[in-house]
Amino acid sequence: MAKAVRKQALGRGLSALLKDSVDDIKSAKDRNADKLVGNIIEIELTSIEVNPFQPRTHFNEESLQELANSIKELGVIQPITVRKLEGHKFQLVSGERRFRASKLIGLKAIPAYIRLANDQEMLEMALVENIQRKDLDPIEVALSYQRLIDEIKLTQEDLSKRVGKNRSTVTNYLRLLKLDPIIQTGMRDGFLSMGHGRALIGVDNFGKQLDIYEKVVKDNLSVRQTEFLVKNLREGTSIVKISSTKETPEYIKQANKEMSSTLNSKVTVTLTAAHKGKIIIPFQSEEDFNRIIKLLK
Repeated sequence: MAKAVRKQALGRGLSALLKDSVDDIKSAKDRNADKLVGNIIEIELTSIEVNPFQPRTHFNEESLQELANSIKELGVIQPITVRKLEGHKFQLVSGERRFRASKLIGLKAIPAYIRLANDQEMLEMALVENIQRKDLDPIEVALSYQRLIDEIKLTQEDLSKRVGKNRSTVTNYLRLLKLDPIIQTGMRDGFLSMGHGRALIGVDNFGKQLDIYEKVVKDNLSVRQTEFLVKNLREGTSIVKISSTKETPEYIKQANKEMSSTLNSKVTVTLTAAHKGKIIIPFQSEEDFNRIIKLLK
């Protein structure tokens, strides 16, 4: 009981601070800034806006719901980080998944670490924080690196120090952005690894890049096999047939056969090593497209 009373009293104190003086705090030198900036306090979700500099725009709904369920049971264990804006408003620096998950379960407030930052600092913090994530694909990392170079005006050397990576590592990621956009999408979808992408960079012509990319995906080729194809191409040798190292699972073969028969169209199923895939259904005209759509309903 005593614990609950203490928590309630703390809440009243913070509430009074936010209502009475937060609007006046614009720098670390302002009155009461030391009570707000650098501290963790409860902030109403309605007072927080998302970060316009957030590099990540896609949030997995299933993963978000799992986090929401965890927060419902255990609460928000790690506070989000926000910066103070004009008036009684705050902006996310990091923790958007926690913020979204909290809204999903109807929380009114969330613990937040308060700091002051200008727009350039916000962008840099958001990008660097995003790069530290473990689940980023190589293209997301490369795009974040490029934004730091373009918008924060960092050199590759400065960037490597800022993100704690070797300069050669930074360079290898940035070179991926020279690939055809279709191939970049394939990497983001998990059909190619960074190793595949680095091999394809050796092909200057986008059309030839795509030829090899399609073969890699279709035959589920390894990085070494991809490097072999690129080497042959650069030496003027035609793309030779390379057998896939991984057999297509029987369930894929059977389903592919059944779908092709049912839709009267040659359906193509591609599969990554992580067992993610795509189903490609070609059509010859608008009429053929509408026919297939009716069959799928």
